[in-house]
Amino acid sequence: MDKVRLGHSSVEVSALCYGTDLIGSRIDEARSHGLLDLFADHGGTFIDTGNFYASWYPGCVGGESESTIGHWMAARGNRQRMVISTKLGFDYPGSDGGLNAREIERECEKSLTRLQTDYIDVYYAHRDDFDTPLEETMEAFHRLLQAGKVRTLGASNLWIWRVAEANRLASLKGFTPYGVVEQRYTYFRPRHGADFGPQIWLNEDMKRYCAHHGLTLIGYSILLQGAYTRADRPVPAQFAGPEADERMEALKSVAAEIGATPNQVIIAWMRQSDPPVLPIIGGSQKAQVEENIAALNVMLSKDQMEHLTRAGDPDVKKAWLR
Repeated sequence: MDKVRLGHSSVEVSALCYGTDLIGSRIDEARSHGLLDLFADHGGTFIDTGNFYASWYPGCVGGESESTIGHWMAARGNRQRMVISTKLGFDYPGSDGGLNAREIERECEKSLTRLQTDYIDVYYAHRDDFDTPLEETMEAFHRLLQAGKVRTLGASNLWIWRVAEANRLASLKGFTPYGVVEQRYTYFRPRHGADFGPQIWLNEDMKRYCAHHGLTLIGYSILLQGAYTRADRPVPAQFAGPEADERMEALKSVAAEIGATPNQVIIAWMRQSDPPVLPIIGGSQKAQVEENIAALNVMLSKDQMEHLTRAGDPDVKKAWLR
């Protein structure tokens, strides 16, 4: 699997990231290890988790995903080959959430213990904290890098002005800046006023900011839990409408043209976009993971990329009507 360098750091990751929010919870440990094996056997090295995964699942309190990954790496002896990202910021049993220095230091130690490692490759601010001075947050993160406990920093679900403000402060104070931005993203475009709760959509402003400053973009929830391919999974209300219908038509047309699945076309479209977005794939079944990994063999032409990107664009429709 091809490698991608994260931001201006020395951290290199596989071209796909495997998301593990339900590893060790809805997906039991034995199945989880099998899915992680499959990803690694295909050259995958980049695994994404979070400290509170999956505290929302019945019977779970958080930390289940990290602990399962830690058990797997210890059993396989592959820690040096894997690139692990984890996060903090949301509250869960034993944590009040937030990004104050005490929380950052305590949650880092808890994640290190669960992952059975002495360093985290990518450590994300998972949710903004407006009650803590930004300087306190960035200085605390910087201390973790100086101590060798973290290799690079990421921002997830932060507004563009907060990422810019944090990185400007880091430059002035000599702290480590955010080098990675992970946001919600998919092929459908959200309707005006769409609400994703604490999740922040990857908009054009963030794309351009990251491209200009050399930050790596990563997308999560990219396949909408099967909404592009499964009849029993309707298009979420945040996207549903005539524009989504047009984009679905374009997606299926390109998929049929090249002999790929719609999910594979979405992954290829993200990777070939300007700027590129590194996709986080999921899958609770081996066939799903294999389908997603096979998307790395899909190459879209310039015309196909333009067709996909401009589908549903009102300006394109107006030009066609003229």
